[in-house]
Amino acid sequence: MPSPHLRSPLSRRGFLTASAGTGAALGLTALPARAAGGPRPFGRYGSPAARLSPATLYVDPHGRGDFTTVRAAVTAATGSGRTLVLAPGTYRETVSVDATRAGMTWIGAGDDPRDVVVVFDNAAGTPKPGGGTYGTTGSATTTVRADGFTAHRITFANDWLRADHPEITGTQAVAIKVMGDRSAFHHCRFLGHQDTLYADTNALTVFARQYFHRCYVEGDVDFVFGRATAVFERCHFRTLDRTDLAAAPYGFVLAPSTAGANPLGYLVTRSRITSEAPDGHYKLARPWVPSSDPTARPSLVVRDTWLGPGIDAAAPYTDMSDAFPWQNQRFAEYRNTGPGARVTVPGNRPQLTPEQARSATRAAYLGDWQPWKEAAC
Repeated sequence: MPSPHLRSPLSRRGFLTASAGTGAALGLTALPARAAGGPRPFGRYGSPAARLSPATLYVDPHGRGDFTTVRAAVTAATGSGRTLVLAPGTYRETVSVDATRAGMTWIGAGDDPRDVVVVFDNAAGTPKPGGGTYGTTGSATTTVRADGFTAHRITFANDWLRADHPEITGTQAVAIKVMGDRSAFHHCRFLGHQDTLYADTNALTVFARQYFHRCYVEGDVDFVFGRATAVFERCHFRTLDRTDLAAAPYGFVLAPSTAGANPLGYLVTRSRITSEAPDGHYKLARPWVPSSDPTARPSLVVRDTWLGPGIDAAAPYTDMSDAFPWQNQRFAEYRNTGPGARVTVPGNRPQLTPEQARSATRAAYLGDWQPWKEAAC
């Protein structure tokens, strides 16, 4: 996402420091080799010798599974309906799930999403080995184009830092880009700074439904963005502090780019937004109308959600471009609470009526797909 006024380096945050090839990334420690007779790295998911099904592949960075990298397992998992069980550890790599691998499931075998981390550190402005730069989409640590993708208890991260690369102005650094329809994430974490979670579609004319349940997302600039029809239920959004900026705004939580023909964009419900930054230093959202789709009409509903003091209550929305003012887009709230939800200036935060709110539900957004009914892994 463009941010010409947010180019300065950001001080390194401790949990985002990383040593390639170890579990030290994101504050984790390396997983020791299992002693003879010790517990299996896959816990209740068994082992390659006693697998869940022939369609299940086991990944362990220490060689105790079928593969040591997620990328190798995805390459081997041809066809549809394959399951990857990821042992605790840090997988420092980029991974892409193409459209032919529909119905794929990734299961983190730890008890917490912090136990399994997929991380890399490309930014939009990072030079590519063959010339040019990666761009926003190319910066993604994980890319999912397939329909029916599901992930449980996994951290997706991009630990590229502005402070380490002051020469790079393309500071977008995506942790995951999701484009497939019926994509679900349960108890996952998404870590980054600018453009952390790219909830998008495979084409302008394709609508993609996505569901994020009890997930944690953090960042600073437009860190949840894209044109998907996405429901965020009982999620935690956290805005980061910045030492490179002296004045607000430090950044923006949401930047939908919903296609004009799509009646439904982002729905945030029963969630919370907290902040490490000073009070009032973040905007709740701004509309993204990309040059590739000038007819986009970004759509966002935030309802029944606690907004902390980090959100600018007096002016929670702002423009990304003067040509597309936020007031002309589809932004609305309903029954939000917290200091960042106070209506201090009439007209600055449109509210749904009770009748409109009855249509702003996960069922209305996701239709015949009901991922919340899936059994928890």
